[in-house]
Amino acid sequence: MLHTITNDYLQVTVSELGAELQSIKDLAGVEYLWQGDPKYWKSRATNIFPYVGRMVNSEYFLDGNRYHLDIHGFARFSRFCPVAADDMHLVLELTDNEERLAQFPRKFSFRVIYALKDNALDITYQVENRDKKVMRFGLGGHPGFNIPFGSGEFEDYRIRFASKCHPKQILFSETVHVAGEADYSLQDDQYIPLRHNLFDRDIILLKNVASKVTLESPKAQHAVTISFPDMPYVGFWHRPDTDAPYVCVEPWCSLPAAHGKPTVFEEQADLLTLDPGKSYTNTWTISVD
Repeated sequence: MLHTITNDYLQVTVSELGAELQSIKDLAGVEYLWQGDPKYWKSRATNIFPYVGRMVNSEYFLDGNRYHLDIHGFARFSRFCPVAADDMHLVLELTDNEERLAQFPRKFSFRVIYALKDNALDITYQVENRDKKVMRFGLGGHPGFNIPFGSGEFEDYRIRFASKCHPKQILFSETVHVAGEADYSLQDDQYIPLRHNLFDRDIILLKNVASKVTLESPKAQHAVTISFPDMPYVGFWHRPDTDAPYVCVEPWCSLPAAHGKPTVFEEQADLLTLDPGKSYTNTWTISVD
């Protein structure tokens, strides 16, 4: 089922499947969100829980037991239940069941909250540990945006960080597992000019960056800004080795598995940690101009 919220600036549609954004339009009808062409990438805006990225052999260890979990976890394939809604707000919730506990052995609530504020859409993740044991988990967003949105060509666009910065790039192995880090040079310490072959080695994942980025072009009337004040990593991606007409901007709280060794949740330092009965909240924002 689809849900739509709207205000004087934006109309946003969300699916209960994965609590996934389906559309972000301004009132002139300009569509900013990637529309899921399976030729390139069939998803549109994945919500990532309870693990970000790939594990070695799609498996991990917790409490001394082995579990299977596919890339980016099960939330993206799960049907969320609507909890609350009005014209400008929507709350969708996913909880544990037998199937999910077999993949992630902790009782939980994962809520995705969408709220419109003028020309911005706030996306809030709320995770509650309903288990008797400590819960460790990964979390992140994965929205795709049409490039171009309106005028110009793909190569006319760039990623602009809100301030000058000197990022570190998370390096990946050929199997897209973490393999180290290195300095990453921005144009004028602030920009990444877009070109399709930028993503031929998969995602560009950075840390030590400004927590706000804008997709823009001097030839375009519109721009999209993504703010992620409480997420330490941001990735940029489209399907490698293609001319895909979109770019994903992916704010993450945690990293994929390290290359060449088993994934042990108790040993992965960047995972989020929640004691029994506690909750975690993180809000990031998509705004359009």
